[in-house]
Amino acid sequence: MVETRVTIAIDGPAAAGKGTISKAVARELGFAHLDTGLLYRAVGAKVLAGAEAVDAATSLTAEDLEAGNLRTPEVAQSASKVAVIAEVRAALVDFQRAFARRLGGAVLDGRDIGTVICPNAEVKLFVTASAEVRAERRYLELSASGHDVTRDDVLADVKARDERDMNRAEAPLKPAEDAVLIDTSELDIDAAVAKALQAIMDKTAH
Repeated sequence: MVETRVTIAIDGPAAAGKGTISKAVARELGFAHLDTGLLYRAVGAKVLAGAEAVDAATSLTAEDLEAGNLRTPEVAQSASKVAVIAEVRAALVDFQRAFARRLGGAVLDGRDIGTVICPNAEVKLFVTASAEVRAERRYLELSASGHDVTRDDVLADVKARDERDMNRAEAPLKPAEDAVLIDTSELDIDAAVAKALQAIMDKTAH
């Protein structure tokens, strides 16, 4: 049995499956889960509504994370843009670190959990997939929810976000040196979750 104050950091690019895997892992282990991308999406949404980015980050509330518009492409792009701002990242770090050390265990997924937010996490996973596979997943997701998008546009959007996330000066997206890589390009969700759980058990076995 894993100990009660364990941090599991799950990083990876957009639409690789890290959110789905993180929720499943947290549910399976009885840990709390935080989608840290929601913090940036909530800030991005406030910026689109006219707020200044740093003000939006420092005044973020739990209610902001429950806004109904956080999964739109526009908010995703805005989130990626505010995430390059050092002051925005700094404002959100303390929230994430406090959550990570909560009693009962925590699973955090994002872009820089294993490298910056929780470099001492007991388990670090990096979930990835090819840009084409991720774009197809995002296209199907957006189409199903009524968004008028094309596959080419979604692929261009995924590649633009990757470029921005991987090349930003502040906390670029990259695997931690001790992260376990999980490529979901050819895995269904059950296989991906099983692989993640096995990696966690391997890392926490005493």
